[in-house]
Amino acid sequence: KQWYQRRVRETFQHYFKRINLSIMSKIFTPTNQKLLTNVVVVKLKKGGKRFEIACYKNKVVAWRSKIEKNLDEVLQTDTVFTNVTRGEVAKATDLKNVFKTDDRIKICTEILEKGEFQLSEKERQVALGNKFTEIANSISNMSINPTTQRPYTVSMLETAMKDAHISVNPNKSAKQQALEILKTLKETIPIERVKMKIRVTMSQSDAKKCKDQIKSMYISISSEDNDGQFEIVGLSEPGNYKPLAELVGKHSRGKGMCEVIGVQENSELDVLKS
Repeated sequence: KQWYQRRVRETFQHYFKRINLSIMSKIFTPTNQKLLTNVVVVKLKKGGKRFEIACYKNKVVAWRSKIEKNLDEVLQTDTVFTNVTRGEVAKATDLKNVFKTDDRIKICTEILEKGEFQLSEKERQVALGNKFTEIANSISNMSINPTTQRPYTVSMLETAMKDAHISVNPNKSAKQQALEILKTLKETIPIERVKMKIRVTMSQSDAKKCKDQIKSMYISISSEDNDGQFEIVGLSEPGNYKPLAELVGKHSRGKGMCEVIGVQENSELDVLKS
């Protein structure tokens, strides 16, 4: 009889132990546990404190590249942490003091844009590839082949960049790198910046002091108006814009205008070529 009672007791203990383990796993295993295998932590140090947000790693690069614009697709949660791994949430008072707002979306956006994060080697290569193409596209939009007076295609520029062994920086803007790489490409292929269409407007009295100097900075002039105030529109080298703007500002005491209103078009390229 004692043996039978002991066997019954052991059987029930084993049964209830299995039930408790099952319940405990449901209580302490979060329903989004799988998401943690696809998470990247973006970290930002500001105001002497550290803040972190949890994002989908395949979306952070897309956000930085302006491909993904929906923040909900990037953030796993809009909660701001001091340590994502340990689940330590940042204090509301710290967020308010450091970011000067209690809007968590604005705070998450700043961390996402300015923070640091680590990528796997595969993700890094994809990010570099996207940046490489983005730079080539920027160069295509801002330059031409002076021989044909036509823009290069993106694929042609990518090939030229590879032949020149050009590497890109994932942390610098595509436009900034495009300007730098354009100078390097001039050593291997015929290429130059596309001309800017610039309009200058100022009073006739002010224009008398510098009209000839202004005209000398244009490659071609499409229109000139001397009726009332002085206005001139034409094509100029990109490098001439800053000195031209300074010239207009100096002689008009800041009242004149110098503005880029576009870039040369194909019809204008044909005129220059002829």
